[in-house]
Amino acid sequence: MTELERDIIREILNIGLARAADSFAVIAQEKVLLEVPNLDLVTADRIIDMVRQYESSHRIIQSDIRGDFNGTTLMLFSGQHVQRLSKVCLRLNVPETIEVNEMQESLLLEMSNIITGALVTQLANILKAHIYGAPPAASNGDVAHSLHNLISHNPEFQPLIFSVITQFSDQNSSVELPLMLFFDRATFVKILEIIRGYNFLDTQSAGA
Repeated sequence: MTELERDIIREILNIGLARAADSFAVIAQEKVLLEVPNLDLVTADRIIDMVRQYESSHRIIQSDIRGDFNGTTLMLFSGQHVQRLSKVCLRLNVPETIEVNEMQESLLLEMSNIITGALVTQLANILKAHIYGAPPAASNGDVAHSLHNLISHNPEFQPLIFSVITQFSDQNSSVELPLMLFFDRATFVKILEIIRGYNFLDTQSAGA
């Protein structure tokens, strides 16, 4: 992957995430800011370690991407996220904790569903691919274990991680909301082939 190809993928993700942020902002009735996503190729063991660290301090909502692409999104809600979102969206004053009631869990699931759905729809439109998001599910502290089993049974699995930080903010405060987007190696190859087939690189070179 060249640096130009990285930039193109980042821009495609930005378009999808911008749509997701708009959808999120309508429901939350607040401003949502997005940072440019980072692209990291990391080892499977490092991914498992990263997720395991988050599991102890975050409520993780997982949504799978299916169809032509194989991937997963993880939205990572800290106790501060839960407290802030509960206040803004549910008008509930709750302590800063990742222990949630049924209403709060439904809110987190819906947040993940909206953001993943909007992102997947935009990726499908831009890349002309048939992909869709599966219904999100709240983890019970077993995401790292599930990833370990997946990688153990698929030794060729070498994911590409897109780490995204969204900012949920109003006039008084802001809360960062990490999002991890996983694609396996085969899916990433497909994305690169689509990008190269559209002659994005030739267009960029001609414009330069």
